[in-house]
Amino acid sequence: MEILDKNEINALLLADEPNSLFIEPMLDSAQVGAVSVDLRLGYDFLVSILSRKPFIGVDGDGEGARGPERHFQGTRRDLGERFILYPNQVVLATTLEYICLPSNVMGDVIVRSSYARLGIHLNTMLQPGYRGCASLELANHSNNPIELVVGGRLVQLRTYRISNDHGYLEGNPRKYYGDVRPTVSRFDRDPDLEALAKIAAKGTLSN
Repeated sequence: MEILDKNEINALLLADEPNSLFIEPMLDSAQVGAVSVDLRLGYDFLVSILSRKPFIGVDGDGEGARGPERHFQGTRRDLGERFILYPNQVVLATTLEYICLPSNVMGDVIVRSSYARLGIHLNTMLQPGYRGCASLELANHSNNPIELVVGGRLVQLRTYRISNDHGYLEGNPRKYYGDVRPTVSRFDRDPDLEALAKIAAKGTLSN
């Protein structure tokens, strides 16, 4: 696995091939750095909220629980407007750019150092062949609210070429594909949960 440099990234962006790199809109050519591409904060946000339910349940709404979708409230800002990220708050957002990765390229999305030094951290991996706006799970680990600007360069994408092609939709069904707006966790769709529930039921019966 090798990281792609600026020349390789630009070559893939300019290639007129089905399996090339696509990142749009690119508002500034300077977004492509030596070994990464700066990505901008998108318009839509899902903000974590508190409720009377004490926890988020695997089985969705039920006694004492609530589903993931009820843990967040949506809001939207226009390009250039401000958004405040408060301490100990989780906010789901996306990049402004829509990304298509080649089938032999994976990506890591990390916070640019200027924002990491303020206390914002995330690390999102994009599988080879990914399509969509990159999901940004923003968390403020500092003790101060931080102002973000919609359309500002918040994160950077590092791309890596791997030895073999991989189809993103091959194998297990993908829970996140082609998203252009923030999407709540779909952890309740993990296929192993059903298997574990059956094991637990058998254990209960045997006891």
